Amino acid sequence: MLSIYGKANKSLCDGLSRRSFLSAGSLALGGLSLPDLLRAESASSSARDHSVVMIYLPGGPTQHETFDPKPNAPVEIRGSFSPISTSLPGVQFCELLPKLSQMADRFSIVRTLVGMKNRHESFQCYTGRGGGRSEDAEPSGGWPTLGSCVSQILGPGSAGMIPYVDAAPKMSYRPYNNRGLHNPSGKSSWPGFTGQAHVPFTLAGDVKSNLVLNGINADRLGDRKTLLTSLALVEQQASESGLNSFQKQAFGLLTSSRLAEALDLDAEDPKTRERYGKTQKTDASFGGAPQSPEHLLLARRLVEAGVRCVTVAFGAWDWHANREGPIDQLSRKYLPVFDRALATFLQDLDERGLLETTSVVVWGEFGRTPRINAKGGRDHWPSTQSVLLAGGGLRSGQILGETDRTGGVPVSRPIHVQEVFATLYRTLSIDVNAIKIPDFNGRPRYLVDENRQPIPDLI
Repeated sequence: MLSIYGKANKSLCDGLSRRSFLSAGSLALGGLSLPDLLRAESASSSARDHSVVMIYLPGGPTQHETFDPKPNAPVEIRGSFSPISTSLPGVQFCELLPKLSQMADRFSIVRTLVGMKNRHESFQCYTGRGGGRSEDAEPSGGWPTLGSCVSQILGPGSAGMIPYVDAAPKMSYRPYNNRGLHNPSGKSSWPGFTGQAHVPFTLAGDVKSNLVLNGINADRLGDRKTLLTSLALVEQQASESGLNSFQKQAFGLLTSSRLAEALDLDAEDPKTRERYGKTQKTDASFGGAPQSPEHLLLARRLVEAGVRCVTVAFGAWDWHANREGPIDQLSRKYLPVFDRALATFLQDLDERGLLETTSVVVWGEFGRTPRINAKGGRDHWPSTQSVLLAGGGLRSGQILGETDRTGGVPVSRPIHVQEVFATLYRTLSIDVNAIKIPDFNGRPRYLVDENRQPIPDLI
């Protein structure tokens, strides 16, 4: 395990460091994973430089107060808010999403996602499957995340950039983190049968203590001269041990300034940072993430630097009304920040020419109940949920599927979670009908099950 800490003297308004803790699995000299990735890149240089950003909404957001309002339903179902028109004729979103409503023609919404289970864990969003229980029939090694599969199949991004980065802040409820932990068993299916070489390069944790890298202090990743000087002994040892060319490339990547520059938000135009908005903390009892627009900005910078897959968590959405307040109060507080940050992120990608080559998916682990409960909240509801999909060459301005009058079940066009995964793989030029990855028993495994195919309306 190789980890690098940055300075701790600058913090965001949520207390997070500007140059967060970086960690990459299995990068010690005896077991480098990046050389394998560099080999894969050399063998697949024709792969398109497309990326995926998965924005995970921990806790499962409400579909009624976002993308599938039901204004003609009884008040205990429709809630406190009115729908507003969008840029798509006849399509309405919740009034608390005015910015996304104005640009609805730039993305698509699936209103009838099925296939999720009633489990509070990010694993479902990152893998498209359940795990950790006997009925899940996991393969040997466990299911890998989309990012791990992309890492193994395509290798590094442009100019040898690390392929898979988890840019999410660390969350106190452990199954929300990108670590394959399952609720309630506590078992882990991480990193799955792709192995340690393909875990994400992770930005999370406490940066106040310095990390010792093979016995050497790395005071600052961005300070190449200091770091390279500090690494001289390690490089000498590496030379004596006979590193091959791919290992040397991997070592060079980790000590280059390119990744550090992508992570340095101080280098970003202050007007852009102001445009994204300020971080809003979420109540600690949720165990989720802050609403940190700068983490979305960081995702943009990582994609711009050549990372193939970026995951990021945003907010805390388990709105039973047993924490902080009823759903109308939570909606008024948190949805405007979500609306501004996500709209800005999509616009920023588009203005920089990145949206066409960057697929974006925004979702939680399930939806919320049609009926508001006695406390004024909505409970877990895996029967359907709304998902936003944008970029990557996908068709925009599509509203896929229709739910019943209560927003509880699909009445037309249910779309399975693995169809979404098949679609995301398609944007990366990965053929789910042809590519297989062996599990730990050597059995070839398709990337999606049950012959799931990309969503035809989007491709």
